Amino acid sequence: MKKLVILLMLLVNSPLLFAGGYVDGKDYKTVTPQATETGDKIEVLEFFWYGCPHCYSFEPYVQAWKKTKPANVEFVRIPAVFRPDWEIQARAYYALSNMGVIESVHEKIFRAIHKDKKRLNKMDDIASFVEKNGVDRKKFMQEVNSFAVDGMLRKGKKKQAAYKIQGVPTVIVNGKYMTSGSMSGSYENMIKIINYLLAKESK
Repeated sequence: MKKLVILLMLLVNSPLLFAGGYVDGKDYKTVTPQATETGDKIEVLEFFWYGCPHCYSFEPYVQAWKKTKPANVEFVRIPAVFRPDWEIQARAYYALSNMGVIESVHEKIFRAIHKDKKRLNKMDDIASFVEKNGVDRKKFMQEVNSFAVDGMLRKGKKKQAAYKIQGVPTVIVNGKYMTSGSMSGSYENMIKIINYLLAKESK
């Protein structure tokens, strides 16, 4: 009986058992800490690819979460580049971000690729698509080829390498913790794990 009580006490005080029951190394993992760029706010960083069906499936959960996220949290996206041809969509994302129109077309690009079966893997096709959705084509193409986008692309690749990203969607919380669809088991649970890590960081 005495041994059972001691065992229960050890389990209750175990760092593996927090509210929610999420376990480091299973539901998420601690990574080598990297500097964040969100000041006093907690950074939630999503690595994604427009061509990824899993990222498309995860997007509605992200959009719903963004509406309820704590005020001390800032959400940032980085388009992953695992192959040279992925740079085209990454450049498009950064260009649209710099133009201040990304939120109006981000979900539309996902839907065009995965629901409407548009390839959008050539810059000319992306330019035509965003133009139809109210984006100035000439300004978009200038931004795509700008030094600013060159720099953002390099920085994104550097972060991807630093966090050792193996697949998408992958989320990094405050430069310290990583979770993904494969780790969490479901996108709904992935959001719960993100919120759990946010609460952990807010303490």
